[in-house]
Parts: sequence; C-alpha cells; structure tokens
Amino acid sequence: MSRTTPRPCYMTSVGNPQPRPGARRSLSPQRGRNAEIARNGRRGIRVAAGALLGPGPAACEGNRVAMAGSAAVAAPGPSAPRRLNVNVGVLGHIDSGKTALARALSTTSSTAAFDRAPQSRARGITLDLGFSCLRTPLPPHLGPGPGELQLTLVDCPGHASLIRTIIGGAQIIDLMMLVIDVTKGMQTQSAECLVIGQIACQKMVVVLNKIDLLPEGKRQAAIEKMTKKMQKTLENTKFQGCPIAAVAAKPGGPEAPETVTPLGVSELIEVLKSQAYLPTRDPTGPFLMAIDHCFSIKGQGTVMTGTVLSGSVSLGDNVEIPALKVTKKVKSMQMFHTPVTYAMQGDRVGVCVTQFDPKLLERGLICTPESLQTIHAAVISLKKIQYFRGALQTKAKFHITVGHETVMGRVMFFSPAPADFSKEPLENAFDFEKEYLYQEEYLSKGSKSSEENKENDQTGEGQLPRQQWALLEFEKPVTCPKFCLVIGSKLDTDIHANTCRLAFHGVLLQGMEDKNYVETFLPKLKVYKLKHKEGQVERVLDDYSVIGRSLFKKETNIQIFVGLKVKLSTGEDGVIEGGFGQSGKFKIRIPNGLKSDTKVFLTVPSKKKSKAGKGDAAKEDESSKVDSAQPVTINLLFKRYVFDTQKKMIQS
Repeated sequence: MSRTTPRPCYMTSVGNPQPRPGARRSLSPQRGRNAEIARNGRRGIRVAAGALLGPGPAACEGNRVAMAGSAAVAAPGPSAPRRLNVNVGVLGHIDSGKTALARALSTTSSTAAFDRAPQSRARGITLDLGFSCLRTPLPPHLGPGPGELQLTLVDCPGHASLIRTIIGGAQIIDLMMLVIDVTKGMQTQSAECLVIGQIACQKMVVVLNKIDLLPEGKRQAAIEKMTKKMQKTLENTKFQGCPIAAVAAKPGGPEAPETVTPLGVSELIEVLKSQAYLPTRDPTGPFLMAIDHCFSIKGQGTVMTGTVLSGSVSLGDNVEIPALKVTKKVKSMQMFHTPVTYAMQGDRVGVCVTQFDPKLLERGLICTPESLQTIHAAVISLKKIQYFRGALQTKAKFHITVGHETVMGRVMFFSPAPADFSKEPLENAFDFEKEYLYQEEYLSKGSKSSEENKENDQTGEGQLPRQQWALLEFEKPVTCPKFCLVIGSKLDTDIHANTCRLAFHGVLLQGMEDKNYVETFLPKLKVYKLKHKEGQVERVLDDYSVIGRSLFKKETNIQIFVGLKVKLSTGEDGVIEGGFGQSGKFKIRIPNGLKSDTKVFLTVPSKKKSKAGKGDAAKEDESSKVDSAQPVTINLLFKRYVFDTQKKMIQS
C-alpha cells in the first residue's frame, strides 16, 4: 500500500487496505472458493491441533484461522499450511533492551509496536504494551509440516510505575522472555517480572542482552559467569533449568544505525522454537477479549486490538463493551496484515465495529453480550507471594489487579475450620455450606496468627491450612469473568526500594454483583471468630452453684450470655444462670455438682489475709473470698459469625 492510500490496514502501519463497507467486487475463482469456505466453515469439523483440519472459516487469501484443540492452528484450504500462534511476553527491568530485542526478532509489526506512541518517544521508554510477531517454519516437535509458527511478541514496559501494565500483559502470554542486562544482572523489576512469570506463565527463556558492552577478550567468560548466577537464582523457581541465551539486540546502543547486525538473535530464535509448545486453546464458551489499544478509522469505524482470552469471534457477531454498556456488530477483523473472519482463544486480533469514541475505551474487555459480571466484592482462593516482606493483614488495603484493571480493595482473610486444614484444596469452587475460621492475617510460617494457633493447639502443632481464602471489597466495581487471575500488590511502596511489591495471587471464585451485598450476600458466608473469655470463681454458693467474676465488664448485658456453657479449671461443666448483683458478677449452675476437692480448695483461707494493712480491711475481706493458693478459673468458649446481623453466640 502506498503512503497516499486513504484507508490503512489497521493492524499495522503498512499492509492491505480494507474495502469500503458495502462495496461490491467480483471474486476470482480462488477468492470465490475461499468465500464458499467462509460460508460453510462454521459448520466445519473441529479437530485437535496437529491433525488434518477440516473446512475452516477463512475468507481471505493467506488467512490462517484457529479452529480447536490445543493451539491456534488452521488451514483455510487443503493446500495451505497450518499456523500455530504462541504469545511470547518480553519482560524485564527498564533499559534492559526489551523493545530493541522485540524489533530485532520481529518480521511483522502492529500499530502498537516499538514505542510508536508520541509519549513513549518523548520519554524514551516503553509506556504501554507493544505487539509484533515473528513467523518461522513450524518445528517438528509441534506436529507434521508444512506449517508456520507465529510468535506474537508482547513487549511489556519495564518502569516500576507501570507494573499494572506488566501484570495485564503477563496474563495473555504463553511463554516468557526475561530480558537481563548482562552488565547489571537481576534488578528489582527483573525480580518482579520473574514473580509475575511464575504466576502467569508455564515456560521461560532468559535472555542476557547487551553482550556488545562486554570487552571481546572477556566476553565469553562474563557471559558464563552471569549464566551461572541466573541458574542459581532460578534454582527454587518453576523455571529451574530453563534455557539462557546471550544476545546484543542493538549493538552500539539506541543511536547505532539501523543497518547494524544484531548478535545471537538467530540462535535465540532457535531456542524460542525449541521452547514453543501447544498451549491450551478452546473455541467454545463465551467470547472474551482483552483490549489494549483502541482507535478510529474514518469511514470504517472503531478498531479495538487485543488478545482473545476465551471462546471465539466471527464476522457479524455481536460483542458487548461492558465499560460503555453498549453492544456492537463486528464489521471486519485482521491479524497482523491479514484480514480474517474468525479468531479464537490466544489470537492477537484487531476488531472493527461501528463507530464509537475510542477515547472512552483506552483498554478493557469486550465479550459475548451479558457474559461478564460487574462485581463490588469477591471471594478468592489465594497464596502469598514468598518474596513479599511483611504480613498480609485483614482490613489492609491492596491494589487489586483483575485482567487489565487495577482498583483499590480491602481484604479479609479466612481459612478452613482447624479440623479441615489438611483437606484437599477445591479447584475453582467454593462451598458456602461449610464454616470457615476468621484470620487476623494470612497464615504462613512465622505469622502472628500461625503462632497463636500453635499455642492454642487449634491446628495440630502449628499446621498450616492447604488452602486459604480472602474476601475482597473493591472501592469501585470491577468487570471480569469468573475464575480469572487476581493479583494483590502494594504499589504505593517506594519504587526505589529494593523490595517486591507483589503480595498475593489467587483465583476469583465468587463475585458479588449486588451493591448491597453486605445485606444480601455476606450473611451466606459462614466465617466465624473463636471467642475465649476467662474469669474466676469468687465463692461457692452451694453444692451446685458458684458465683463468678471478671468474665464481663460492669456495663455488659449478662442476659445475652444466659444459657451458655462454661468450664471450670477444676474440670466441672457449668451453665451461666444470670447476673448476681450490680458489679458484673454472675451465677453459674453446676448440673453434676462440685467435686469435694473443689469445695475444699475454694474454702481455704487466703494467706494474704494476715499481711493486709489496717487501711486494706475491705480489700482483705474481698480477697479472702477469691485468693486461694490458686484461683479457680472459668472458661467461656463460643463462636460468632462475622456477618451475622444478630451477633448470635454459638457453642457446639
């Protein structure tokens, strides 16, 4: 397409122009055949990746469409090669050379690639996700040829202040490249990217970049030394033993001429090909797509580019933009230069719909109409990130990232009842019929709550539960799918501090769509607090009754405790019968009577009596009733449900 062409391809700065909407044109035999395939393709046979594909929904020459199975693989006709799409994240510390590496690897770019945004160029750093792709022959281990491997490169920002964008980018990738400046090694944001990778990715390749800055005579030795350091760093991660490649994506730095030849890039491509795998792909279920860029094209409509997270989309489908509460029809789609009529989970695609203001949707989600929930609170299953320093405390506020959206939220942690600590975790499910134990903080080794549980012998000598949950209450509503990834962070931490800001990650199990969820939903959540009150026996009333004190405050309404069971430290079981006098004392009935030893014990005169001064006569008289050699304590144990509006006290 010439520079004067009025309607550019919207997935790239150069490419095939789109026809005017409604324009008529004659079809060549080849185009006619493809159009026929397009009409029949949706009824085509879906088969696993690697197998011979039946008719697909392709409609344009060169179109590769993902049908079903384990990967985005397609063939628009018997003679066309398969294409496998794998999303590769490019993550690392700022100035490690990520964008230069993406440029050196790419064979096709998009409008959102290589810091084309004016703000990025002005500041000289990546501010948003960039997308480009590398196309290469399909490696033998991914199935029989001929075929094409498409590595969609997701260039993530590296600046500490843009961690939200990095988290959003990580959720759409299958394979991660962790880019390390070979002269500096692991840095703070390198470590955070590694943490994000462990949460969101299955495989990783470490790239030691900028090897041209090493003196030639010492280069190999320095590369080997840094390789060993990285291997040591990864020993206790899921990426232990992952490949490590050394490159110079832009020898000479940013000012070097474009003609300069990168070092080690061809070897890195071979490493990426060897690590490529068939990601899980499923075209069924509701369509959901993460939008990262949005712009309009005069005469065509508004284009939303992003990655399909689940399901599939075809030309003519209606899609909902939940943030705008509108539904639009898909007019056209493109994948890196190529017009397509179908896209499925894992595909990077641009979707053109009828006109709306693109400024209203900088990033967000589009979906099958009415398939997403907008929630005010949620129950998640979670795990603490081991590199986060400090405790995860109930009532604390965190930055909660759900997809591309980050909002402030308050947390409340809870665990199974102690008897269920060792039970098998439930995947993608939450049982509202069970009871759960409230925690002041997430239970982990060395946590305050864990030590208290150990002392109280609630958990079997300090045993930790195999699964824990949190109630998240958002400061503003969030639109998201069920079972999506949730990451909690402390993004207000000083970005210059050498500390991990990522606190926990989890899976959203149950969202609460009613904004009055506190009244309508939370009472169903059976989270309880264990309450323990301790008082003392003041004196014996008769063989079946004692008077107690110090269990309640003077102003406490003792009537609400009537009927609750207590236990004396001497072993007798009792029941609170009511108040006794006006000073917070109370009467306890002992159904089976006091033991003779207890009666003797409680009537032994106090040794302190003779030592009391003249002015302490009143205190002396009082102490004679309660100060035996060892006071007899009264223990009251009960539980109270956190969200019970009646604040009932329950005893088993």
